[in-house]
Parts: sequence; structure tokens; C-alpha cells
Amino acid sequence: MRFLVDESSDKRLANLISRAGYDTLFVGDVMPTASDEDILSFAENENRVLISDDKDFGELVFRLKRPTSGVILFRTLTTDPTERFDMIKDILAEVKGKFVVVREDRTRVREL
Repeated sequence: MRFLVDESSDKRLANLISRAGYDTLFVGDVMPTASDEDILSFAENENRVLISDDKDFGELVFRLKRPTSGVILFRTLTTDPTERFDMIKDILAEVKGKFVVVREDRTRVREL
């Protein structure tokens, strides 16, 4: 499984996912200040699931029908990367082709 972590979700989260054995890139390292459309296109072209706090990706995927390999969208109060990693570590291998919304009290998974 391959991931692209958006700048809104913190490079420390990208590092935690990488240390867990996943091929992970951080947007700030590969395409800083890129537009949401460019980030989503890059993730799709690289066959990477995008991880972000930016709900605009939901609009791109559902309303504008942009292709994606998958998205994990954080809608949490916490921004602590360790807490966030704990919220998603058990589902990372299963998020390909899905739109996942992560909250403190639940995780919602939608097939794309």
C-alpha cells in the first residue's frame, strides 16, 4: 500500500506511516504548495491513497468525479500525529479504492 500525506496532516504522520512499513510520501517534500487538484492527480498517477484534513478532496472526488486511488480524511479535534496514527493503523492495508472519514468516535468507509 502506498500513501501520500497532505501538508494539512503533518509530516510526522507521514513518518509514522512510513516507519510502519508503508511506502509514504509527504506533499511538502514532493510538491509543496500544490493545488488540491494537482495533489489528487499526483496521488492517482502514483497509485497512492491520499491522507488529508482538507475536506475539499471530498468535493473533488464526489461532486466533480475526479479519479482517486483512495482518500483518508481526518475530521478530528486532535492533530497529534501519534493519536491519528493509532486511529488508522488497523485499516491502512484495506483503504485502497475507498473514501474513509476518520473521527474520534467512529470511522466511516465508503467504496469508490
